[in-house]
Amino acid sequence: MHADAQPFALSRPAHVGHAHLLVSDLRLVSDFYQKIVGLSVIERTPSGEVLGVEGKSLLTLTTGNAVAQAPRNAAGLFHTAFLVPGRAELAQWLVHAAKNNISLDGASDHLVSEALYLSDPEGNGIEIYRDRSPQEWNYKSDGTVAMATERLDLRQLHDSAPDRTWAGMAQGTAIGHIHLQVGDLPEADAFYRDVLGLKIMARYPGASFFATGNYHHHIAANIWNSRGARKREGNMSGLSDYTVRFNDPAALQSALAALQAQEIEARKTAEGWSLTDPWGIGITLAA
Repeated sequence: MHADAQPFALSRPAHVGHAHLLVSDLRLVSDFYQKIVGLSVIERTPSGEVLGVEGKSLLTLTTGNAVAQAPRNAAGLFHTAFLVPGRAELAQWLVHAAKNNISLDGASDHLVSEALYLSDPEGNGIEIYRDRSPQEWNYKSDGTVAMATERLDLRQLHDSAPDRTWAGMAQGTAIGHIHLQVGDLPEADAFYRDVLGLKIMARYPGASFFATGNYHHHIAANIWNSRGARKREGNMSGLSDYTVRFNDPAALQSALAALQAQEIEARKTAEGWSLTDPWGIGITLAA
């Protein structure tokens, strides 16, 4: 894919645009996203920093005086997934990680994508992945997509990297999806499918994968660590909120109408419409 071509994930009726983490140690976490993940600082604010790629903001980090470390079983972030333009960029990032002795939490071939997993210094999950071409995906008769978790050959990926100096995340890198920890799957299905209007594209035991426009998933939700989790406290570390961008104005209007019908409060802000999901995770719906 050329750097100026938009990834399939971002060309759909709606996609995830941006994530916001509340952190205890801003310097430590920001350094990690800069030096290890490969983002750069776009803006500094009194309470934090905005990081991204080539001037495009992807991740806001903020801190405060009373940030409480979220327990592992709290609702919130499972991982933020950074989508790189292609396999060469994924391989280059792996070489960079190996040179910096970064231990991976996992590496998987999901049929639709190839993914590397790690965690930031405060335990926020990160996925770095590349998509296979949608022409290679296998859609089932019900419109869902075939996904699996198979072993990724890290040696082969590492050795396939182009021989050039790594200079941070490549232009065109985006947040491809966000994966959440929630307290209850039927409740997550009811919210993301019936309120926000996303389609369930795949199910694993304990997880649902939601998307628009036949992407494999823009948002996922699981109960693997967090079954029965309650609403997040306001000062809890981890995922504060994220943005869903609508390319299709009708899809946004439909989501706003569904919110109103379910009597879920959404406030108009400068960025869009702000609300929280059933677990207190903030969402901005933006056009």
